[in-house]
Order: sequence, then C-alpha cells, then structure tokens
Amino acid sequence: MSRIGKMPIAVPAGVEVTIDGSTVTVKGPKGELTRTFQPMITVEQEGDVLTVSRPDDSRTAKSFHGLTRTLLANMVEGVSKGYSKKLQMVGVGYRAALKGKDLEMQLGYSHPVFVEAPAGITFEVPNQTEIIVSGPNKEQVGQVAADIRKWRKPEPYKGKGIRYEGERVRRKVGKAGKD
Repeated sequence: MSRIGKMPIAVPAGVEVTIDGSTVTVKGPKGELTRTFQPMITVEQEGDVLTVSRPDDSRTAKSFHGLTRTLLANMVEGVSKGYSKKLQMVGVGYRAALKGKDLEMQLGYSHPVFVEAPAGITFEVPNQTEIIVSGPNKEQVGQVAADIRKWRKPEPYKGKGIRYEGERVRRKVGKAGKD
C-alpha cells in the first residue's frame, strides 16, 4: 500500500464534502473546490473521515493512489484554512499597490505592470515591497505567485527582483577592475 495514500483525511467542522462518482466537491468557510479524480480510485466518506482506496496493485493505480489522497487533503485544508504565498520586491523603485482587487507594480519598466486577480485569489500589500497572494486552491495560489515573480526574477549580481519569502539568491562576483 502507498504510505501516503492509505492515510485517512480528517474533515474539520464547517467543511462539507460531496462525492459524486469520481467528482469530489469540498465546501468550507474559505470557498468551494471541485475536482474530478481518476475513476479507478475510490473516495469514501465515513463520518468526518475520508479514505482513498485503489482496486489493485497495478502501476497506474499505485501512482494515482497517493496523488488523489494528497490533492484531496489539499482541497480540505484549502477551504478550511486557505493557502498564501508571500513575495518580496528588492530593488530601487520597485513597489506594489492595490488598485481595487488588482495589483499594480512598478518594476523598472517604462510603464506600470498590472496583474488581475483571478477568481478565488486575493492580493494583499502590507507595505510597498511585499505582496501576499492567498486563496483556497494551493495550485492556483502557487501559479499566480510564480506568474508575478516571472515579471522580474531575482538576478545574481545585485539581487534585485521579486522573490519568495525566505528564498536565497546565490550572488555572483562582478567584474574585476584593472590594476
């Protein structure tokens, strides 16, 4: 058995799980998520515990067993607690501001960069050089944060750019001057 796949998923109070064949819908205080899983994997609910099982020990069934359990656990945690990614802007003149629900960034280009908030994603700007991306869907939060980071990746010489909180940028030595 898969070590990850056989672990049960505890459903916290306030979270409602609906199973319709291979489609699972999870509703909670932070939102609602729906996902269709591989039909060979079965998801069962007994009280406030979800279990994931596979029909046999074939290679594909084994590979989808742990994946299904992890995706389901992420859905349950997302609608109950939510996920967030924190980005830091390093560089002279780099700053961010909220315009309604959307994000406006000054990144050294001749124009401001606008990022629209997708459905279910919220932006927070505690100060001009920090951006917090949050939402119930872990995959979507990570993708939106990666898309924002793509505008100015951290460069190795001065360390300027947009980086994740706690990300270490390997610095390089610049050119050596003439003697």
